[in-house]
Parts: sequence; C-alpha cells; structure tokens
Amino acid sequence: MRAGRRWRTAVVGGVAALLCAAALSGCGPDGGDAAAAGPARPAPRPTPVWDASPASIAAVGDSITRGFDACQVLADCPEASWSTGTDATVDSLALRLLGPSGATARSWNLARTGARMAELPEQMGRAAALRPELVTVMAGANDACRERPELMTPVEDFRASFTAALAKLRSGAPKAQVYVTSVPDLKRLWSTGRSNPMSRQIWKLGICGAMLADAEDLSPGAEERRNLVRARVVAYNEVLREVCAKDTRCRYDGGAVFGYPFGEAQLSPWDFFHPSRDGQARLAELAYRQVTRVSP
Repeated sequence: MRAGRRWRTAVVGGVAALLCAAALSGCGPDGGDAAAAGPARPAPRPTPVWDASPASIAAVGDSITRGFDACQVLADCPEASWSTGTDATVDSLALRLLGPSGATARSWNLARTGARMAELPEQMGRAAALRPELVTVMAGANDACRERPELMTPVEDFRASFTAALAKLRSGAPKAQVYVTSVPDLKRLWSTGRSNPMSRQIWKLGICGAMLADAEDLSPGAEERRNLVRARVVAYNEVLREVCAKDTRCRYDGGAVFGYPFGEAQLSPWDFFHPSRDGQARLAELAYRQVTRVSP
C-alpha cells in the first residue's frame, strides 16, 4: 500500500514538471508557478562609454593636422585642418560636430609641424589642461619620414611614447575621448606622385627621403628601402591599435586613413605630399564617420 502511494506521488510530480516545462513557464522549487512572485525585472543596460556628439575638441599631432602646405607654400594653415579647421570647404570634424561658432570657441589645435611621437606626451598634457570632451590624434608620419630608413623611430620607442601620451591625458582629463587615426600609407603617396615631373623635382629637396628619394628608381634596392618604410608604418599602426584598445574611451580608425586612396587632387600642389584642402576634407569625412558611430 505504501509502495503504491509513493509510486502515484512520483508520477503526479513528474507530470507536473513536464507540464511546467511544456508551458515554458518558470516553476518554483516546490513546483509552484514562479510568475506568482511578480514580473521579472529587465537587466540594466550599461551606460555607453562613447559619446558620439562631444561638445569640445582638442587636436594633437603633426603637420597634417596643422594644415601645412594646404593653403600656401611652406606654411601652416590651421583653418584648413581636418580636425579643428574653420574653412567651410574642408568642413572639419569640429565644424560638423560643433558648428561654426563652436569650432571657433570650443576647439584647439595643439599640433606642431615636424612633431614626432616623442612629442605627443607634452601635447597631450596641454590638451588635458583644456579638459576637452574629444582629443584627435594624428602622429607617426614623421617617425617614418626620415632621411634614411635606419633613422626611423624604433617601434618600441614609438609604443612607449604613445602609451605615455595617453597616460598624460588620463592624469588630467580622465573622461576625455580619444580618436586616433592611422598613419597614412607613405608608399601609396609615392606611387601617386612619382609620375608627375614637378613632384619629383620637389621631392629632391628632401621631403621624406626614406620613401621619396630617387622617386624614379625602381631597382630592387630602392624597392627594399620603400618596403622597409611601409613595414614600419604598418608596425606603428598596430601599436596605435593595441595601445588604444586598452583604453575604453579611445577609438582607433581601423586603418581608414592608411587605406584611403589619396589621388593628386588630395595632395598639396606645392609639395605633392601633404593633404590639400580636398585631402583635408577627406580626412574630416573619415573622422566624422568614426566618431559618430555608436560602436567602432
């Protein structure tokens, strides 16, 4: 009798469990309906770290961000800067995000023509003092653009300087966002301009000798030299990606600038190397796409 009663109890319990599972409803540990305890609360969504509409911008870096040779020969033209410029034909990142009045009042260009990565910590310190909501970084081309490949900045020195630069910013502006562009493909620039007789004459004056010297020389030795420079640029970009990835408020451009096919229209008519106004506009467009994305 007791055995039969235990058997019936087990069957009833098993059927109840099957019905509960079939209905896809939660059951309590005692077989009761879990819904009786009240509606389930949705899991809280984390607050997004990246703000796609920052209200102020500081730019650090080198001659590209200073707009060098974009408006006149051998001169900076910060109004044509892709990052903080006020030239409407360029439509800089600052103009797109802040508007004309905001670009004038709440953006700062701290870049310096000729700067290499070793200078970036000092520039970042100045940027941190301004407490911008976004800092744009374009640096590294001058580390590769030396007279000879053996003079290029070693990769580990490049890494140490960039790491120190981000740390400098964080010490003064811990919540500032950082947009980091890749270093342009210098070999692509050589390939674009080498067929132009005027560019070859200008390059003989000593612009980026490691890549542009003897522009018509296609010998194995010259190709090896150019490939060494390109490989170093690729290594620099990997450093930018890796170091930036460790900072939740840092966004690397994913190689967008490195991969952009700059043509003659995007190069300065005075040195066929730095971006023209049109080239600056293309950089601004690439930056705006990256900065305003919810995720990189």
